Amino acid sequence: MATAPAPYRVALVSFPGVRAFDVSVITEVWGTDRTDRGVPAIDLRRVAADTAPVPMRGGLSLTPDRTLAWLARADLILVPGLDDHLTRAPEPVLEALCRAHVRGTTIAALCGGAFTLAQAGLLDGRRAVTHWNLVELLRAEHPRVTVEPDALFIEDGNIWTAAGTAAGIDLCLHLVRTAHGAEAAATIARSMVTAPFRTGTQAQFIEHPTPRTDRDADALASVREYALRHLHEPLAVADLAAHAGMSARSFARHFTAATGTTPLRWLLDQRIAAAQKLLEHTDLPMPEVARRTGFGSEITLRQHFASRLATSPRDYRASFAAHASRTQASAM
Repeated sequence: MATAPAPYRVALVSFPGVRAFDVSVITEVWGTDRTDRGVPAIDLRRVAADTAPVPMRGGLSLTPDRTLAWLARADLILVPGLDDHLTRAPEPVLEALCRAHVRGTTIAALCGGAFTLAQAGLLDGRRAVTHWNLVELLRAEHPRVTVEPDALFIEDGNIWTAAGTAAGIDLCLHLVRTAHGAEAAATIARSMVTAPFRTGTQAQFIEHPTPRTDRDADALASVREYALRHLHEPLAVADLAAHAGMSARSFARHFTAATGTTPLRWLLDQRIAAAQKLLEHTDLPMPEVARRTGFGSEITLRQHFASRLATSPRDYRASFAAHASRTQASAM
C-alpha cells in the first residue's frame, strides 16, 4: 500500500497582542479538515515561545500546541495582525522568523503583521502592504520598507503581506491556490461563503463612494456575469460597455469605482482562473485551453501565466497531475 502524502505543514505564530480575527481567519482556512471534499491534508499548528496561553483582546486566549522550534518543519508560516502596532514582538519570535526565512520557508503576514516582519528586518528593501490606515505609520516606523498603498496582497522574496482584515482571507486563499490549486481554494471559499478571489486594490475601500444608483450596480453585475459566460470570445471594453448600456468611458469609470480594478485587468484575472481549472481537470491540448479561455493562442496563454503565476501552463498542469497521482495512490 502506498504511503499517503505528508500533510502540508502550516504554522500560526502567536504572541500577546495578536488579533483574534486574523487568528480565526487562519484557523478557518487552514485548520478545518476538508479532505472529504478533495482538499489536501493540512497540519496547522499554533506556535509560540512556550505553550502558555496567549492573551488576546476581548477576553480571548490562544493555547499553543508547539514551540517555535516547530517552525523548522513548517512549509508555510503565518503571522497574524496586531492590536498594538508599535509594541515590539518578543525577540525569540523575531529571531525564529529570521531563521525560517534563511531556510527559504514561505512567510506571510496578515494586516498589521507586516510590522512584526519589519521589526525582524525581513521587509528591509522589500515591497510590503498593510491596512490603508496604517500605511503612513509603517513608513514612518520602518523607512527601509517600500510600502505599497493600495494592493490587497503582494509578495517579495518569498515574503507575503496583506492589507487589512478581509484581505487576510484573500491572501490565505491565494496561498492555498498556489500550494494546492484553484479547485482546493474554491472549495474552501465555498465553505466560508466567500469569493475564491477578489480583484482590485484597497483603493475601492478608502473613503470611496459606492456606485451612485442601484441601476449602475445591477448593470455591472450583469456585465460581469455576461463576460464569464463569454470568456472564449475576444471581448473588448467597448463590448462590455455596450452590454451595460453605457459609453466605454463611463463604463470603465463605474467599473473601476465598484471593483477597484480596470475591466481589462478583471477580465484577465477571470481568464487565468478559468485556464487554471481546465489545466487541473482536463487533458485538453494547450491551444484548446487558450481558445476556451479567450487567450487566442498558446503563446499568449504562456505569457500571462509567466507574468501572473511565475510558471508555465505545462508546468502548472504537470504539478497537479503529479499531486492527483499521489492522492490516488494513497487511497488504494
